[in-house]
Amino acid sequence: MDIYVGNLPWTCSDDDLRGLFQPFGDVESARVILDRETGRSRGFGFVQMPNAEEAAKAIQGLNEQDFNGRPLRVNESQPKPRTGGGGGRGGSRGW
Repeated sequence: MDIYVGNLPWTCSDDDLRGLFQPFGDVESARVILDRETGRSRGFGFVQMPNAEEAAKAIQGLNEQDFNGRPLRVNESQPKPRTGGGGGRGGSRGW
């Protein structure tokens, strides 16, 4: 299960995030999302846990819990919504 973790402290590293979830079970990966330009944390990350039951317990156990002075937002991540692309002209030409 892919888990979204929001409201992370700016100083949180991938290892810190992994350590937060390890008491709940096996952590496949943990990554804090960084700003492309500055290289600093954007305040959220993702954790992958292969066991859905352990992941559900982690979500329940960590959501709204204080982590270095910030209440975490933890839930199952949702697919990124696709935005309509292309610059279609649509409408009438008024001829």
